[in-house]
Amino acid sequence: MPDLSHLLAFAAIALGMVLTPGPNMIYLVSRSICQGRMAGLISLFGVALGFVVYMLCAATGITAIVVAVPYAYDALRLAGALYLLWLAWQAVRPGGQTPFQLRELAPDSPRRLFAMGLVTNLLNPKIAVMYLSLLPQFVEPGHGSVLAQSLVLGAVQIAISVTVNALIVLGAGGIALFLARRPVWARVQRWLMGTVLAALALRLLTERR
Repeated sequence: MPDLSHLLAFAAIALGMVLTPGPNMIYLVSRSICQGRMAGLISLFGVALGFVVYMLCAATGITAIVVAVPYAYDALRLAGALYLLWLAWQAVRPGGQTPFQLRELAPDSPRRLFAMGLVTNLLNPKIAVMYLSLLPQFVEPGHGSVLAQSLVLGAVQIAISVTVNALIVLGAGGIALFLARRPVWARVQRWLMGTVLAALALRLLTERR
């Protein structure tokens, strides 16, 4: 079981990343605005299954890495920090966009909504980095089974991501309308997310295991 400090730190990173615009958020928001909340929630079920697939694959792979190449942690930590900095720049760069901009999508069946949510998540590089570069930093080989710790951390990430995305789906229409009428708040949203991600990246770069 990961210790509480590592668990909370990982939860903070997971929260920062889920609040950052990416393929999952853009798809879920667009689908919810164009086809309604139920369509957004069905799509979210597909996204959640994608998280489970990533978690299981990463947990078994991380176990092998810890046993075979312990020093690979440094390379993974650097890669994860650099990707967080890139996400921060994407949020605050000139011309950056908010995922709550209105987009037109044709209505889809529930089966297709679920499948598109799954595929969107499986092809999302941000989730791959979360599991392959960031999650290993919070696994302590001396604190029990590496596989069990990886599964616990993965479950925390999934719970946070699904909860936050469900709230975004339910409030997508109102948030989009609010930001469309108040462009200053859209910029504040982007800068806040960028600042959080940059701070998390610096923490990863300066922390020594």
